[in-house]
Amino acid sequence: MGNSIQSIRGMHDILPDQTAAWRFLERTAIDVLDRYGYREIRLPLLERTELFARSIGEVTDIVEKEMYTFEDRNGDSVTLRPEGTAGCVRAGIQHGLLHNQQQRMWYLGPMFRHERPQKGRYRQFHQIGVEAFGMTEPEIDAELIVMTARMWRALGVGDLRLEINSLGNAEARAAYRERLVAYLEAHLDSLDEDARRRLYTNPLRILDSKDPHVAEVLRDAPRLVDHLDSASQRHLDQLRALLEACQIDYTLNPQLVRGLDYYTGTVFEWMTDALGAQGTVCAGGRYDGLVEQLGGRATPAAGFAIGLERVLGLMTAVGVEPPAATPHAYLVTIGEGARSYGLQLAENLRGALPSMRLMVNSDGGSFKSQMRRADRSGAAVALILGESELKRDTITVKFLRDAAGRQEPVLQRDLAGYLQPLLNP
Repeated sequence: MGNSIQSIRGMHDILPDQTAAWRFLERTAIDVLDRYGYREIRLPLLERTELFARSIGEVTDIVEKEMYTFEDRNGDSVTLRPEGTAGCVRAGIQHGLLHNQQQRMWYLGPMFRHERPQKGRYRQFHQIGVEAFGMTEPEIDAELIVMTARMWRALGVGDLRLEINSLGNAEARAAYRERLVAYLEAHLDSLDEDARRRLYTNPLRILDSKDPHVAEVLRDAPRLVDHLDSASQRHLDQLRALLEACQIDYTLNPQLVRGLDYYTGTVFEWMTDALGAQGTVCAGGRYDGLVEQLGGRATPAAGFAIGLERVLGLMTAVGVEPPAATPHAYLVTIGEGARSYGLQLAENLRGALPSMRLMVNSDGGSFKSQMRRADRSGAAVALILGESELKRDTITVKFLRDAAGRQEPVLQRDLAGYLQPLLNP
């Protein structure tokens, strides 16, 4: 055999043993979103490169270094989506969903960034994104946050802390930016190469620096939260009061910024210490200027994205066991007559018990080999259909997880009722 083809670095297969946890996470999150009135939108993986340059910001790491961008056969520059908000806004404008309307939407799927792969950070990763359009008041910011808190409870992951901040309006942010640049210029020798590069293009991103020398400098830097415009300060105060009324614990972090240029006003992150360096599992905030920036009418907006790989890592770290997707029953058929009747019997059972997971032996084999397959499937019971059962219109039900090896004959007409308790143990 020649060398087999491997998956691309940082882009992983999700194997059958892993997908039960993924489905549990996705279904739980979608159930919560449904309860709050959010509706699904499905977006393309590929967009025009201009969409991300205009929305995320040309001097962000994502646009400068991380996007999968190439020319298609028409010579147009296209990009695999590195995040979902820009595409959702583009779709909302294109299809007339935003102007003078309120929309609550969510989407789910892979995103792509050409980063250095490490634990919790991949080149193809998956997000649930949630966006709310047309609402200016802090109640929608609070709704997004309390909704994520409900998701964590539903998933059984309590080891999360919430940090919030406000980036203020554009004028307050511009004035603060001047003060921050002046302060950092006075400490140029202590800045790392990354901070110096950002100093005049995107200085707010320096607040997020992980370099210890830069962090030391930032300790005495002017704080954006102390230079907010009055409307943003009032919005933040009201948001804090709403979170406290809903008993949501939070920390006000004046150095919390987001890596995407379109954020304005409220920003927030849910974080954990259980995952090492990649501790942010959900992040979001307001982006009131983005719809207009991308060619639509001015529309207030807020949203967040949840990193599925990180939440799954947290579920593992705190010992959350998702419900198994193993079959409830495995049908063993012995003899030609039983094999030809087995499929019909299985279909009758599936019709009578719609939530039942039933596997049928479909490749012959001895009784012993079929029972081994039944055991390996993880099924609770084996349904044994042989010539003697055919003559008596029965099925032998063998309990595979019973230490005593209990088994008993059941009339076929009574089988659905007999198996019903297996579905709701």
